[in-house]
Formats: sequence, C-alpha cells, structure tokens
Amino acid sequence: MQYANLLIELNGAVAWVTVNRPDKLNALNRATLTELQSAFDALRADPQVRVIVLTGAGPKAFVAGADIAEMRGLNPIDARDFSKLGQDLMLSIEQCGKPVIAMINGFALGGGLELAMACAIRVAGDNAKMGQPEVNLGLIPGFGGSQRLVRLCGKAVALDVCLSGQPIDAARALAVNLVTRVFPADSLRAETAKLAEHIAGLAPLALRGVLDCVRYGAESPLDAGLDYESQSFGLLFASDDMRAGTAAFLERKPAVFSGR
Repeated sequence: MQYANLLIELNGAVAWVTVNRPDKLNALNRATLTELQSAFDALRADPQVRVIVLTGAGPKAFVAGADIAEMRGLNPIDARDFSKLGQDLMLSIEQCGKPVIAMINGFALGGGLELAMACAIRVAGDNAKMGQPEVNLGLIPGFGGSQRLVRLCGKAVALDVCLSGQPIDAARALAVNLVTRVFPADSLRAETAKLAEHIAGLAPLALRGVLDCVRYGAESPLDAGLDYESQSFGLLFASDDMRAGTAAFLERKPAVFSGR
C-alpha cells in the first residue's frame, strides 16, 4: 500500500501505520483522514494482520491535531462534513475487529488525541503531551473527543481537559486512565513492538470477542452486557482456536492459533 501521507510497515502479523507529515507535526488534513480510512479498510480485510500499531513520524508528535490552515477556510456545512469524516474514521478504527495500539510518541492534541482514543490500547512515551485545545481556537472537539474522553476518564476529567484547553503529561494521562502504559521515550517503540507481538500471537477470534464485548458492554446495562458476553463465549466453542488453545494448555505446550 502506497500513500502520500502514511507509511505502512508489515512485521509478521503486526502492521505499523505511521502518519507521515512531520513538517506539519502530522496534522490531520482531509487527504490524510481519507488515506487512514483506506489503510484501515485494507488492514482489516487482511487475514495476515492481527494487530495494528498507529503512530506518528518524527520525534515531536503522534498527531498534533487537525490541519488548522485547511480548517480555517471551511464554511459551516463543510466543517460539519469534515467533522463527520473524522468521526467515521474513528468509528472504523474502534470497530475494526483487530486490536489497534496507539503509540503516542510526542504531542497528541485535538484530532490527534481523538485518533488515539479510538484505539483499543494507548501507550505513551514519558515525553508525551495530550489534550483537547480546541477552545483556544473558539471551537470544540469535532472528531469525538468530548464523547470518548468522558467514557474513558469520566466527566470531571473530560470537562477539565476540554474546558481548560491545556495539555496533560504522560504521568497525568496514566493516572486518569487515558493511557495504560508509559515507557521511556527511547524504548517506546521496542516496548510497543513487544506488546503488539504478544497480542498478535493470541487467538484472533477471542481478541475480537473481547473488543466487541467491552465496546458493547460499555454502552449497555449490566444485564445486557452479561448476556452478550455469554453468547460470545458460547460461540467461541465452535472455533478451532478454542480447541487448539485448550489442548495446548492441557498438554503444557504453546498454542498455535489459526484464526478459525
């Protein structure tokens, strides 16, 4: 896959997607959003890819936000459509059925934090800065930031981050559950690769089941979530991977999963 604004690297069952606009701090313009949608569509359909890592090029930024120069000229209708383009991408990442890890290697602001929040797991370098600074521009988050932030971190944190417009550091992000792991910046890629490769060695159908159950359960009453979990649990008993995993456990040997 060749893109003007992305780099795609396949390492075994792990695909690395890098937003490659370092001169713009990897800001998201319409072309980059469209390319990300195309890339995730292709990776979702590729049976060889089991885990996707999303990051930004260069030492300064994951994604520093939306492209303000492009946004400034939009009329209200175009701005709504731009927001929907970003929201559709975030939903596609969130619902792709494969674990997506955001490797936050610097600034993740505005649309960049929204992109990271659509991922299943967020890991950060200890130099990372995250925030929703849209109020400083007379705007609000447009790619889902106000909605995912409150779901991940609660109302108080979401209001603090969105109303102040001030970034938080990696330590604070870890404390409020915005990220789940923080590594020294110089070992971030190696540690992220280790995590991605571990997950890629697990059963793909079970991974998808976890993703679906957590996403559904987070928006449902407990009894509905429990019922969905039971149904998903039962379905996995029809899979080759369940038989391979349980047999390997009983035989005390590593399991090899086929994704069937």
